[in-house]
Amino acid sequence: MTPVLLSARSAALLLTDWRAGTDAPAYEALSDALRVLVIDGRIPQGVRLPAERGLAAALHVSRTTVANAYSRLRSDGFVVSVRGSGSVVRLPAGLIGRPDPERLGGVVDDDLLDLRKAALHSAPGIAEAVERAMRHVPAALAGIGYDTVGDPGLRAAIASRYTDRGLPTDPSQVVVTIGAQHAIALLARVLVRRGDAVLVESPTYPHAHEAFRDAGGRLVGVPVDARTEWDATALETTLRRTAPAVAYVMPELHNPTGATMSASTRELLLSVAASTGTTVIADETMGELRIEGEPSVPLAARAGSADASVVMIGSADKVFWGGLRIGWIRASPELLQRLLLARPTGDLGTPVLDQLVARELVPRTEAVLEARREYLRQGRDDVVGALRARLPEWDVPSPAGGLTTWVGLGRPVSSALVLAARSEGVVLASGGVFGPDGGFERFLRVPFTMPPADRVRLVDVLERSWARIGGDAAGVRGSLAAVV
Repeated sequence: MTPVLLSARSAALLLTDWRAGTDAPAYEALSDALRVLVIDGRIPQGVRLPAERGLAAALHVSRTTVANAYSRLRSDGFVVSVRGSGSVVRLPAGLIGRPDPERLGGVVDDDLLDLRKAALHSAPGIAEAVERAMRHVPAALAGIGYDTVGDPGLRAAIASRYTDRGLPTDPSQVVVTIGAQHAIALLARVLVRRGDAVLVESPTYPHAHEAFRDAGGRLVGVPVDARTEWDATALETTLRRTAPAVAYVMPELHNPTGATMSASTRELLLSVAASTGTTVIADETMGELRIEGEPSVPLAARAGSADASVVMIGSADKVFWGGLRIGWIRASPELLQRLLLARPTGDLGTPVLDQLVARELVPRTEAVLEARREYLRQGRDDVVGALRARLPEWDVPSPAGGLTTWVGLGRPVSSALVLAARSEGVVLASGGVFGPDGGFERFLRVPFTMPPADRVRLVDVLERSWARIGGDAAGVRGSLAAVV
């Protein structure tokens, strides 16, 4: 099979800041930048890099610079030469099973602190919920076990939770999925045709924009900032100009910025989406993890007056436990029927045992959130306070909820910082992972979900890594090769 070609134009978009913050020779800076893109998964394994002449023209450098950069990547094991296919990307064997990119999701050694995924350990009461669920197993065994719709009791519990939050919901409006990511991918497959515009926030959850791209969507981004929130003017302009098939948003405790969409911006989104025929997908995966302030009603509760089509995505994973692979979609029965018809080509149903456990847990959501709230508040205050005290040049927001803070580094050195931290046993995702088209090298997503001792370790490592890459000086010195 011929490797997929990364065009020179696409490579140039990913390499926007490749010369920033370094005094290394141009070919070293270019090879380091490409190395980071491979490690972060933004250039997948097996992709063919652009021809030397084409990339040189796109980056406005000499062909010799590109040739030397590719040669260095070959020496380091990140590129192999394939007859008839040119320079093909691979991940060196030494990185497989070690701190590899979030996209690959590999297992890391026990002595490493893996913070690529923002998640909590299991909530109290999970074991007891499993024991209660086991009482329903004999009845479940009377069925065949292939469940593409969802356990009736679980769907009723999810519908009741929405109703309690201000969005009246009937169980017929709910389908249970294998986590929120499965819900996103299924919706992308049904709602997006090849070439359709898809509005996404920038930055955003990386596996969401991957799902829409895989469905053939043409992504158009709208800026979101941890402090200024959504750019309402850009949101309206982009909706009207592109008339996207889908707008994927996280209006409550946005991942990764932690921002919450204002009431006026929500009304604007729904009004304009209704006029352009855009289906709005509101992902609430982080939405209930509020530390302080009053939560907003679900976005679909506002949709009636605007006549907008709003689909809600929820998940048990962030609230209860990542190992409980249960998510859901709330939508019109007509759309759910389309999803159910399309579902068997990707999977044959949600695991029954997981659903039985979730059926026990969802009615207890409020009590679990109350316990989570104090833990998250302490974690946030510890991490944010320590980073502000020890790295005062950083912009460290204190979000109203969620699991992370979106730190502004001041300079485009996120990947260098992440690589330096990895060499000290702390594995993070660089800011660029969250950009639909790269970028965000000036930012770092820092979780605060870990136990107290690991919070101390995280801040210690970030402080040392910042000094190591020259973060407190005028520029980053030398090459990244030493910290890979």
